[in-house]
Amino acid sequence: MKYQEFVARVRERGESDDAAEAQQVISVVVTTLAERLTADEARQLGSQLPEQLGDFLKTAGGGGQRVGVAEFLQRVSDGTGATERTAEWDASAVLTTIADAVSGGELNDVLTQLPSGYAALFGRPSVSG
Repeated sequence: MKYQEFVARVRERGESDDAAEAQQVISVVVTTLAERLTADEARQLGSQLPEQLGDFLKTAGGGGQRVGVAEFLQRVSDGTGATERTAEWDASAVLTTIADAVSGGELNDVLTQLPSGYAALFGRPSVSG
């Protein structure tokens, strides 16, 4: 998937006013996600996404911070200045687009690094584990 197509999908799913707003949301959500992944997983995920997103993942990746969905959404809210409900909508718009853009195996690798509850944000059923 090309970057402009990624932005267009996020804009449509998140009902952003324009491409600039969608790009800001993408930056915040991808950076916040990267902080929860190991550096290696962030690089692997980035290799299947448009280069601009890979750059966000490489820069912020490696923290492996295991925080729950509520804290993740609070950080997205803080980064975008949106309400928590809007942050959830925005995060889901970005993460479902990521899920559509990467292989099933890569998505499973990402989800195994995240605490339970994240699968729904990626538009996938929750997995027990």
